Amino acid sequence: MAKNKVEITGINTSKIKVLKHKEMIELFKKYQNGDLMAKDELVEGNLKLVLSILKKYQNKTDNMDDLFQIGCVGLIKAIDNFDLSHEVKFSTYAVLMIEGEIKRYIRDNNSVRISRSIKDQAYKIIKFKEEYLQENGREPNTSEIGKGLEISEYDVNEAILSLKEPMSLFDPIYNDGGDTIYLVDQIEDKRENKDLDSLISMRRALEKIKEREKDILINRFIVGKTQMEIANEMNISQAQVSRLEKNAINNVKRLIK
Repeated sequence: MAKNKVEITGINTSKIKVLKHKEMIELFKKYQNGDLMAKDELVEGNLKLVLSILKKYQNKTDNMDDLFQIGCVGLIKAIDNFDLSHEVKFSTYAVLMIEGEIKRYIRDNNSVRISRSIKDQAYKIIKFKEEYLQENGREPNTSEIGKGLEISEYDVNEAILSLKEPMSLFDPIYNDGGDTIYLVDQIEDKRENKDLDSLISMRRALEKIKEREKDILINRFIVGKTQMEIANEMNISQAQVSRLEKNAINNVKRLIK
């Protein structure tokens, strides 16, 4: 068990405080009302979440201290952007932000090399997906791939990610004969110019669009589901989800102007 423990220089991980749900809610209310001390408590109270995620990456870097700092950046971003009005647990939202920062760091670090075993696993996944599509008429989700190959969903995602080449922000990612959707259209603008008026306008716009469009935006950009996962849940095609998502984004943009 000790082998899986993440050691961080200068931090006694056994003494890190873990916040209860009620404490978390109260601290978020204080922070969103301007109490910066509450933000510090939220960061300290969620460090174990960062450490739990780092366990997955122990074999991908020799410097866990650096990776811990990167994970903390993701945690702080999650705290800054979390919305209490949505029925999503903070840990669910934060994991996406923390892992996103860590994966971006690992991809950008040239000293990190993807192992041959991970790439071999990726090709097995591709073969499984092709066979599953022929037999079932649809692509399998990560859970189905994991069960079929007897590996974890995390390993499925990591293996698929290993084959992806860098993309241009203006690479087309969907076209059904109408308007083309580019990668840049699907990426959140993280520049530090989101003032209170913009946030209020965004919330009002979400309240005015159709419930179905609102659900898709929340599932895609807050919960972090893929278009395929949403399509399976709604019993529609991925192309329909993509079209609805684009319409929702355009409607929100129109209402904000």
